[in-house]
Amino acid sequence: MPVNDKVYIHEFINIIGHNRANYMHHMTANWSPIGQLERRQLCYGVWGTVGSTGRWPEVINIWEHDGFAGLAASFRTEFSHPTLQDPALHEWWAKAAGFRRGGFDRILVPAPWTRTIEQLCADGVRGEAYAHELVRVPSGTAWEFLDLVAEQGIGVLSKFGWELAGAWVPAMTGDREAIVIWAIPSWDAWADYESAQRDSTVMAWTAQVAERSLEFDRFLMVDAPLSPFRTGRQPRESDRGSYTLP
Repeated sequence: MPVNDKVYIHEFINIIGHNRANYMHHMTANWSPIGQLERRQLCYGVWGTVGSTGRWPEVINIWEHDGFAGLAASFRTEFSHPTLQDPALHEWWAKAAGFRRGGFDRILVPAPWTRTIEQLCADGVRGEAYAHELVRVPSGTAWEFLDLVAEQGIGVLSKFGWELAGAWVPAMTGDREAIVIWAIPSWDAWADYESAQRDSTVMAWTAQVAERSLEFDRFLMVDAPLSPFRTGRQPRESDRGSYTLP
């Protein structure tokens, strides 16, 4: 199996008012084709948080880069200016500012056995919903936790139709967090798993998670119309006319 040697940017974005759809389109159709061309950055996914399960209104973006060297080249392009922004993107930044009011980012290193976005699209990985898990663990044990996900978690959740969509450890944090995303084929599949929390197999898995973690948080997401998990491809310039901003 090929080793995933990419590096990712994970973004929690705070949305202003009713601008979630506007922001998601701005990121996918208006930004991603530029990022692909100028920075070799692929859109891994863009999702909106299901408000009943987490903070809202919120968008989660994940971008895929060609390792740390590729990310460094992107940073050089972005931050080698007095404004700490690429001047060529001034108009894009100005429009984005009307849709969101900041956020919180992480750089993610993937588990080597996970798939890139091109591999996931080729394999037809899709979800009517997605589960985002942020797990805090004792410092230095995040990779051990992801090994547990590979060895046991995937088998347990696959019984409910859930498919692993990504597993990472944030860089520069002492290996004290892990992020896992699952593609859920239907809302019924989500309900089935949550309803089975007293099932012996599920209880054994959640007990393993509890034993190895300090804090566990799962919330649900739905992907944007132009997110690669939904379309099976990267956003294109031709997508810019597919949505009219209100």
